[in-house]
Amino acid sequence: MDINTLNDKQREALLATEGPLLILAGAGSGKTKVVTSKIAYLIEELNVPSWKILAITFTNKAAKEMQDRVRKLIDRDISSMWIGTFHSICVRILRKNIERIGYNSNFTIYDRDDQVTVVKEAIAELDLDKDMYKPRSIVNDISNIKSEAISPIEYIELNDDNFFKKNLGKIYDLYEKKLKKNNALDFDDLLIKTVDILNTEDDVRDFYKKKFEYIFVDEYQDTNKIQYNLIRLIAGKNPNLTVVGDNDQSIYKWRGADINNILNFHKDFPGAKIVKLEQNYRSTQKILDVANKVIENNATRIEKNLWTSRDEGKDVIYREFPHSNEEEYGVVNKIISLNYKGEDFKDMAILYRTNAQSRGFEEALVKERIPYKIVGGLKFYDRMEVKDVLAYLRILNNTNDNVSLARIINRPKRGIGDTSLSDLLDYADNNALSLYDVVTNIDKFEDLNIRARKNIKEFGSILKILKDRAENLSIGKLFEDVLYESGYALDLKNQNTIEAKTRLENIEELHSNIMEYDREGVELSEYLNALSLLSDVDKTSEDRGVNLMTMHAAKGLEFDTVFLVGLEEGLFPTSRSLENEEEIEEERRLCYVGVTRARNNLFISSSRTRSMYGKLTPAKRSRFIEEMGDKIEIIEDKSRELLEVKDYNQGTSITRPKKFFGIEKKVETTKKSDDKNINIGDKVKHKIFGNGMVVQKKEKNGDYEVVISFDKKGLKRLMLSVAPIKLID
Repeated sequence: MDINTLNDKQREALLATEGPLLILAGAGSGKTKVVTSKIAYLIEELNVPSWKILAITFTNKAAKEMQDRVRKLIDRDISSMWIGTFHSICVRILRKNIERIGYNSNFTIYDRDDQVTVVKEAIAELDLDKDMYKPRSIVNDISNIKSEAISPIEYIELNDDNFFKKNLGKIYDLYEKKLKKNNALDFDDLLIKTVDILNTEDDVRDFYKKKFEYIFVDEYQDTNKIQYNLIRLIAGKNPNLTVVGDNDQSIYKWRGADINNILNFHKDFPGAKIVKLEQNYRSTQKILDVANKVIENNATRIEKNLWTSRDEGKDVIYREFPHSNEEEYGVVNKIISLNYKGEDFKDMAILYRTNAQSRGFEEALVKERIPYKIVGGLKFYDRMEVKDVLAYLRILNNTNDNVSLARIINRPKRGIGDTSLSDLLDYADNNALSLYDVVTNIDKFEDLNIRARKNIKEFGSILKILKDRAENLSIGKLFEDVLYESGYALDLKNQNTIEAKTRLENIEELHSNIMEYDREGVELSEYLNALSLLSDVDKTSEDRGVNLMTMHAAKGLEFDTVFLVGLEEGLFPTSRSLENEEEIEEERRLCYVGVTRARNNLFISSSRTRSMYGKLTPAKRSRFIEEMGDKIEIIEDKSRELLEVKDYNQGTSITRPKKFFGIEKKVETTKKSDDKNINIGDKVKHKIFGNGMVVQKKEKNGDYEVVISFDKKGLKRLMLSVAPIKLID
């Protein structure tokens, strides 16, 4: 490999092979290139065996990219190197050592839906109000408690005088017991149990400290308390530890990330070297100037200044629209113009602060027939039919997994209802058995009084057959047998609906995915582990089209053109952050991330009014716009020449400027109703809501407000001067 392909600072980071090192890597500064080059340098130039290197990332996609790059640099077999996410690394450690803390090595990894199921069971058994203790919220609460390394008993004792929190502690306690009984771990447990073992088992800790002579951690600014502890335990004192990150891109406090981990690195590891990567290879200088200008307002940071050898590029354009609907269409019109000039839709992205903002942009894109994809929407592996089939495979891998079995016991429908399932679970619980044991041996339990005994017996026979085959079949063949023996695929075929056909297509896609693993000889448990560890980014589809996503989802991505939308106080930054300077700083870092996603074009926008919760709400320009100062070009509505445009969401009309980001757009006008000729009792027709009758009319702010009872849409309150209605006989 040739280290001369690196710039001076990148080479400095590569050659600092001994001791702790913080690579402070600005956005687009080539951090992955530095890390992979350094790993390759250790193996090829310093003859470090690849199995002595540990590299931790946050996504499987990043891990695979890192591994592929190293392999290309040195053309050697590096399969023995440990490289993967925090969770996948912990799974490898746990599979070898978890029996020390009372689990079997074939444990199941529960996802969010599985956790919700267990929490629901706990709430029911504790006879608590399910409206007060909402399962999904409780799952989040438990995760937050776990991240602070607080046990159920400790939490209950700490909150003895708080009724709600004390009961939350009881749910947490029962939840943990149920997971242990099911030989299952949730995602938090993967890290927590690993840290527990490394803390208590000296020989295990010493083994991994000696094994890994060189440790790399990517995205260090996103590490939380438990991840930090894991790194400290494996690294030990005076480690050859290289961490890479950017304090200006720490945007995950809400899920436990602690920016102090990167800010205090030099304190945690005395003598640590810090190398700043400030040369950006992604964006034009004018885009970087905006990013630098915004982030310099944060007090809590290690200072750096992004620069590029590229040309200055085009001006960063900011426009404030009169209404959020106009912003949506303004952005879409600019997308049309750019595409007409040759830019591909897939190279453009609309970034917003909250998922709720996507709806209007989606509608505008659909009306213009522009392809798009939502990054972070419903994922393939979250679809019902996919989770059902995988649940069959999971119970065949781990027969103690009650949650997976409960999910598919009546899928497809086989006459085993909720009451029967509840009776089975109670019987299993009272007799220290798994649900699988009861279902597959129902004839042995004559004292179990249950109506669906025959159906349960038939299902138990199917499970036995599949379990026997699972020992000898490849995962591809087992998958086919599951579909056939369970009747799942046949049931969908017999439904003969468009929805059922779509579900079958998804199952076929899953089959294709499984066959890829099958050809590599992967075992069932390994395949299920791989699926459980997929991150949101890994699950995102590869469809071509304009990219719509939150700024959080955009982290790590880049596009030729970026539209940063909705920069208004209360929206971005969010209203909940306005009273807390620490929260404002995180919002500013998020703005910095959004800006630095753009390679060539950056368009920023906001609106003076926004439709929220069915009401028109005035909005104030975001403080981040003011902080950008003279680094952005502001387009003002000088002519104020406005045309009326229908707002299909509100059933009223709004005005829209002729120009959007400097493009002409022809807009059809709607003829205003003659308010003098429309009165109570008149029959009218609305272009969207259909026919109706005026039931109320009153003067309001120089206009008339009418209430119309529509035949199919009910009561609607409209302003006569702008409502697209006309009298009918």
